[in-house]
Amino acid sequence: MNLVYIVLQVVLLRRDFKPIQLLQIVVNLLFSALIDVSMGFLTWLEPATLPAQLASLTLGCVILAFGVSVEVAPNVITVPGEGIVRAIASVTKRPFGSVKMLFDTTLVIIACALSFVFFGYLNGLGAGTIISALAVGRLCNLFNRHAPLLARIARLTRGTTGAPEEAL
Repeated sequence: MNLVYIVLQVVLLRRDFKPIQLLQIVVNLLFSALIDVSMGFLTWLEPATLPAQLASLTLGCVILAFGVSVEVAPNVITVPGEGIVRAIASVTKRPFGSVKMLFDTTLVIIACALSFVFFGYLNGLGAGTIISALAVGRLCNLFNRHAPLLARIARLTRGTTGAPEEAL
């Protein structure tokens, strides 16, 4: 799927796609390994009550959104999933976070449909996945508008004075 995302970036960006972006494959392998390590550190976290589950979901969405915002701010190599969202945002001139929400929601809808096609019922998708798809992009927009750190990161590689959204 990540290779499909890279091919789609080439199609969308055409001449604006820089060959160095093929390093997204390596970055994706590194991020995947780091996710596995992080999951190992969090094996103790098993929220049992609904409030604890909601709190951990909220905290996870906030951390993920901030991490994604930091990842895409400098406009360098990202993981393919964020690269395709950035390419769509660039071509459509829409805010990254808004495109991310629509992209993630589309993936959830496709997963739901495939789940019913192959299993006959909803399998492997929980409320947390759906909430995350709807929340992370919006939180990215919030961070991009209100976190001065992201504008500073963007200026490091773009030489702009605007916020990350303005530089897309």
